Amino acid sequence: MPACPRCDRPISSSAVRCPHCNLELAAHGHAGMVLHRATDSTPLCATCAYEADNSCTFPKRPTAMTCTLYENVQAPPEPAREEIYRIPWQRKYSFQIALLIIIVLSLLAVSL
Repeated sequence: MPACPRCDRPISSSAVRCPHCNLELAAHGHAGMVLHRATDSTPLCATCAYEADNSCTFPKRPTAMTCTLYENVQAPPEPAREEIYRIPWQRKYSFQIALLIIIVLSLLAVSL
């Protein structure tokens, strides 16, 4: 069970506000919307990718302590979707497999 970041008491994973200290846990009252929160006195903007490329339009910029769109510039990049779902042997032999399929299909077409 998760704990409240302010009072460190157990809370429900679907809680929008902490029942003990009334801290807002979810953005805009939606349990599925993540609300990033600064852990110390440094604003989130100091390490945000949107601040780094000057594309942030958040009104509390550059002193935002909470944000829904926060992207940490120091976090490692996530792998591309194709890399996640690719079969390891497919990467090495994809050309040979395609060539083999073409040869087999052409042999079948000739035999018919």
